[in-house]
Amino acid sequence: MKLLVIGSGGREHALAWKLAQSDKVEIVFVAPGNAGTAAEKKLCNINLSDHQQLIQFCIEQEITFTLVGPEAPLAAGIVDDFTAAGLAIFGPSQYCAQLESSKDFAKAFMHQHSIPTAAYATFTDATAAHQYVAQKGAPIVIKADGLAAGKGVTVAMTLDEAHQAIDSMLMDNSMGSAGARVVIEDYLQGEEASFIVLVDGEHVLPMASSQDHKRLLDNDKGPNTGGMGAYSPAPAVTPAVHQRVMEEIILPVVRGMQAAGHPYRGFLYAGLMIDATGAPYTIEFNCRFGDPETQPIMCRLQTDLVDLIVAALAGKLDTTQAVWSEETAVGVVLAAAGYPQISRRGDSIEGLEAANQIGKVFHAGTTNHPDKKLIVSGGRVLCVVGMGKNVADAQKQAYLALAPIHFKGMQYRHDIAAKALNK
Repeated sequence: MKLLVIGSGGREHALAWKLAQSDKVEIVFVAPGNAGTAAEKKLCNINLSDHQQLIQFCIEQEITFTLVGPEAPLAAGIVDDFTAAGLAIFGPSQYCAQLESSKDFAKAFMHQHSIPTAAYATFTDATAAHQYVAQKGAPIVIKADGLAAGKGVTVAMTLDEAHQAIDSMLMDNSMGSAGARVVIEDYLQGEEASFIVLVDGEHVLPMASSQDHKRLLDNDKGPNTGGMGAYSPAPAVTPAVHQRVMEEIILPVVRGMQAAGHPYRGFLYAGLMIDATGAPYTIEFNCRFGDPETQPIMCRLQTDLVDLIVAALAGKLDTTQAVWSEETAVGVVLAAAGYPQISRRGDSIEGLEAANQIGKVFHAGTTNHPDKKLIVSGGRVLCVVGMGKNVADAQKQAYLALAPIHFKGMQYRHDIAAKALNK
């Protein structure tokens, strides 16, 4: 079969790489892909993004199914467009994707369906937002309502930080239309984890647990990013927590969307905060696989990903299961100079051949320069995954693998998976 993966990041590289491992697959097209997908066996980049052009491509190439990686095409209704054209595509509809594309929609949905989350209020008026923050106090969380590439959240530890974030979004238009409305949430304490599942409209198949590292710097310091590393499995997601997340968060989403007349099909990601008692709260929903969680999770998946997607598309996830390696996987993101503000592009990347002999390097912000050099073309550049029999071994392997890699201004955290080691 021929498949199509939409996207250009590390998540899409990992998904396409895993799909291509299936004996059933002849070729996986990636639109538009990156330098990493261009170099993989059975992968082929295509420079298309327009929905109608992609639909025509799928018809001409007789694509068996399309897998959507990033959030923007989902929010723009690509699943609705493909479905109307009679094409198989795995991802949520535009209506369901509002769980990610609008923080206000997600919070209202959670409130309606009694899904545990932080108390909140939504504002378009800066004065009212400032008054609310002054009343609530710090720490407090300020979120851009719309899509902001994982960077529209300010965890304000002081009132000054909170007021600055409000002014930045509502007055200075720093997030564009995404920040024209802000959601202000109570600050939750605990340990974060990522809970990702496949949904076929009715049935749910959980993926392996993982934990992301959002802050730029070691010890969770610095600004929020799209993610600086992840590991799987996450010890914070105990069997008891797993059961509570399914019963209190995931299944109410699936049932709520069914009741609204919009069955949810696709990946569903719940960003969790697990408090000291083991109670899970929803920080956010993503309507796709996480990045960089996908990279270590795909390295642990032993089941044919094609079989899982085919079962989901057929509404038969209750008839299949996913088998996972008992090894731990740790992924460390290498980011460009200036990230997460204005990332510098054009720096030459070296050392990948040596790195891939130790671990697995997934590309994100990379491009092949005309003079055949590999160069930086985005904020998060690479994700290097190491595998091991335990967290310590996997962490050691990941950092050994990234050691040969170099590009000017390269940034990365040195403590990915440290929380798991402490457990």
